[in-house]
Amino acid sequence: MAAELVRGQNHPLSQVRLEIRVAAGKPVVAAATLGDEHGRIQGVEWVAHPGTPTLPGLEVSKQAAADHRLAVDLGAMPGAVHRVSVLLALPLGGDGPARFGAVAAPFVAVTGLDGTEVASYTITGLDAESAVVALELYRRQGAWKVRAVGQGYAGGLAELLTDQGLPQAAHLAGTINEAVAHGLARSVAAPPPRTPDGDRTRQTATPALGPEGSGPTTQGAPGAVAPQPTSPYGTQGTPGAVAPQSGFTGSAAPADPAATQPAAPASGGPVDYSHPRRQTGAPPQPAPTAPPAPPGEHARPVAGDATGWSMEERLYNQVWGMFEDLARTMAAYRSAVDFADSRMEKELDQALSDPRSRIGGQGDAAREAAQAKHAQLVDQARAALDRDLAQLAAESDVVEPALPPAFAGWDNPVWHGYRVPMEIPMAVRLGDLHLPESPELRVPMLVRLPLERGLWIDSGGAESLDGSFTDSHELRRLALDTAVAHAARLLAVYPAGEFAVHVIDPAGSAAQALVPLVHTGVLAAPPAVGAAGVTDVLTRLTQRVDLVQMAVRGGAADSLPPGVDTAEQLLIVNDFPHGFDDRAVAQLRYLADEGPSVGVHLMMVADREDAAGYGPLLDPLWRSLMRLTPLPDDHLADPWVGHAWTYEPSLVPPGSQVLRQVLTEVATARTKLR
Repeated sequence: MAAELVRGQNHPLSQVRLEIRVAAGKPVVAAATLGDEHGRIQGVEWVAHPGTPTLPGLEVSKQAAADHRLAVDLGAMPGAVHRVSVLLALPLGGDGPARFGAVAAPFVAVTGLDGTEVASYTITGLDAESAVVALELYRRQGAWKVRAVGQGYAGGLAELLTDQGLPQAAHLAGTINEAVAHGLARSVAAPPPRTPDGDRTRQTATPALGPEGSGPTTQGAPGAVAPQPTSPYGTQGTPGAVAPQSGFTGSAAPADPAATQPAAPASGGPVDYSHPRRQTGAPPQPAPTAPPAPPGEHARPVAGDATGWSMEERLYNQVWGMFEDLARTMAAYRSAVDFADSRMEKELDQALSDPRSRIGGQGDAAREAAQAKHAQLVDQARAALDRDLAQLAAESDVVEPALPPAFAGWDNPVWHGYRVPMEIPMAVRLGDLHLPESPELRVPMLVRLPLERGLWIDSGGAESLDGSFTDSHELRRLALDTAVAHAARLLAVYPAGEFAVHVIDPAGSAAQALVPLVHTGVLAAPPAVGAAGVTDVLTRLTQRVDLVQMAVRGGAADSLPPGVDTAEQLLIVNDFPHGFDDRAVAQLRYLADEGPSVGVHLMMVADREDAAGYGPLLDPLWRSLMRLTPLPDDHLADPWVGHAWTYEPSLVPPGSQVLRQVLTEVATARTKLR
């Protein structure tokens, strides 16, 4: 299945001979640069452009055109080349547009030589830019990947090439523009849309591996299993709950975007914002807009009023916008309070520096004046904060009920109408975040799928935010409940058969907590107990990782054994390091490091102190995992101002049957796949 990338997302490439197809609606210049391991261009001889269209392993168009096909042979690239950047620029001069904001969003697709699409990217959000790095192919650990970039430059090719470290950037940009000017008259407009029976309809595609962390995984051949100790779990309730053991299956790919690309508007006319991938050519549904607000009041918030091609994407962007807004408004408030404090201290120091003012009413008056100014500044900052918080709270009140299951809390009514999805969502909710100044305003913590890091549910005893302590046994129970809720949500948001869960519980201490997963039959196998069970599960998953890595590096992703399970794999590990020998610990570290890139993920339910005997050997393991807590804890920081956010896990309300209902629906859907 082809991957439709968003900015910053990457995707592994299983082929070395590729085509990069561009559909822009208006004539654009297509070029490409070769970069070293640091992304720097060594010289003008590392740039393929209309004046010099051919380099080893790379060929671009000789003129500006609405459609381009760039030929790439990664196997023929020089050893010093680690990155290939695809550039698009608007031609200078003439009657064409001068900025990308005046044309339809360019569409770029990476395909095989037979037209099978591997990944695509629609470059949105451009305005005054006249040149853009559309995407890049880069080499990592011997394997090639593609990343959607979408970085625009208002200064055109000269600024773009300068940013990539080329000293002769301005001169080369002029050379490219001269070469384009000679062939500009030969550039063609976008072709008219073809019917579904036209010759540009794509053939059935053979799906490549998924994005980083989402690729299909492999399963080791079954072998003799050592005798297991008596398990407290018994057998699972639904025999059809095992993920299907099928190889890659083809799916019909959409029509060539160049064939359905709508004609760009005439200069000065309205911009056609229709999505280049839509078969019907109809524009996307606009985001809902709020009715005009009365004078002096804020407009009423509307769910999904952010940008995006789908309601899911708009809601995702809106939630992140709320997170950024809360972070920045809180930073402004704290900065204002710090300023008021420092100003009061300075004024008091100045007033009391004169010995004559320390005694009598003059000193008291100075202190009262400084304190009054301080209170005034703090009150003003708090009023601005309260205004912003009220607006964000109103937005949260309308956004929360509109969230899809993957983004919604377990108490959201949307779960009562749950049906197994047909597509993987953009992200999944792992909990809520809030700040101490506004504990009632919660922002969903959404993590992009597929997971790029494993999860660590910390069951270690620690003081809670309110100063109280939780019994260690109760804390472990809460940690297991958190892990089960997260695993159930991941199972629920993936299509049937595309996500499998394994459990290692050496001592069987998690039997009660795992009842919802075991009794509904959604686990890939009964929880593994004892040292032999630990060894068996880890061996099979490490073999899976090895097989897929070899397939990707050898360009033979379509030659995996027919019994390989292509589903994402999640391994829940409880009571670590109980039941683990040195070899098992090494395998666990290997899965944490290498597993996410090929679709094998870890969820550790553990207390770090229990593994203190290993010393610094396990430090890389803990650092590689995203730490989550079963109780509210302020251990997460945002990337903008570094606030300490309080995290609370998303748990099922006490007494609710929603978890069992959802898992039963998942198990039923899997049974139908058999």
